Amino acid sequence: MSPPKIPTDLGTTSTEDLLARRRALAGEIGDAQRVLAGSLVEQHRRCGRPGCSCAGGDGHGPYAYFSPRQIEKGRLRYVPARLVAVVRRYLDRSVEVEALLAEISAINVELLARRELT
Repeated sequence: MSPPKIPTDLGTTSTEDLLARRRALAGEIGDAQRVLAGSLVEQHRRCGRPGCSCAGGDGHGPYAYFSPRQIEKGRLRYVPARLVAVVRRYLDRSVEVEALLAEISAINVELLARRELT
């Protein structure tokens, strides 16, 4: 994931405009309940049955797994095919929310530097 793009002209933006931008960004966050921090990976699996074609080939699948970013790091969770699109939307939303929060934080840093943080 690439770092969020934060405007570089915050120092030349008026305090009034910074506050308005911060309010607008906060409004864009909206429903923060539908976020997932992590990634979706696809894997092929071998079943272990003697004589199965998966033993000499690519395996069964692909199967989707969610890999959480922080909680229980390293533990993959199986994602049923019917939920793959939902998980992708939650992951995309998480990236959007993180970018919004990063810009809000940058604005707050500038307001703090001006001693106008409210």
